[in-house]
Amino acid sequence: MTTRRILATSGGMVPGPTQMTARLGTMLLDALALTGRTRPRVCLVYTASGDESAYYAASYEAFNAAGCDVTEVKLFPQPSENFEGRLTTSDLVWVGGGSVANLLALWRLHGVDQAMREAWEHGVILSGVSAGSLCWHVGGTTDSFGPTLQAVTNGLALVPYANGVHYDSEAQRRPLLHQLVRSGELPRAYATDDHVGIWYEGEEATRVVGDLRGATPSAAYLVERVGDDVRETRVEIGQSFS
Repeated sequence: MTTRRILATSGGMVPGPTQMTARLGTMLLDALALTGRTRPRVCLVYTASGDESAYYAASYEAFNAAGCDVTEVKLFPQPSENFEGRLTTSDLVWVGGGSVANLLALWRLHGVDQAMREAWEHGVILSGVSAGSLCWHVGGTTDSFGPTLQAVTNGLALVPYANGVHYDSEAQRRPLLHQLVRSGELPRAYATDDHVGIWYEGEEATRVVGDLRGATPSAAYLVERVGDDVRETRVEIGQSFS
């Protein structure tokens, strides 16, 4: 039976050996190992940043250094040829950060949303950071509309929860997520501090992983409505959701 997996993070990359370079952190290296491939096939998707070429260049270098065969799906100025095939024949898809609102609009316009769902259902690991984490959920908090954070509620909903990213580094994130869950505008939410990720198997959040274990007090959080209020439960790196 095919296992559907998502790795939703507020991290993924760590500084490289020289300035302006990056390498894969522990979360992504472990995800590649989970594919069981000697040379995993990775597809990069940076729609949320407008297909910024510098991000692709740095990510190609990082994944190549980890022994991967790398391709990409771009939507600017035109969609990549056979992007459905690129996604569904990959072992892992990595989605970068930026505007999740723009990402969702363009994915739906060009049919990338359906290709992502098909890839997930066929066992391709879907992963990403920030907007690339929010997109798999029902919604979450976003700066897509300006410096004051707002709700996004039209995510792909591959998992039936909300998502909070950069939970420890951006002051608006926690109170807004609490407000949205308390009001019922968003369902139960899973949030990550920077450098932290959450694994989902099927539709269930399973375990918390991170890139800087022991270096910072980072964690993940379950935020759920209880009566007229919300309860936040902290889950440390290396622990599982009960």
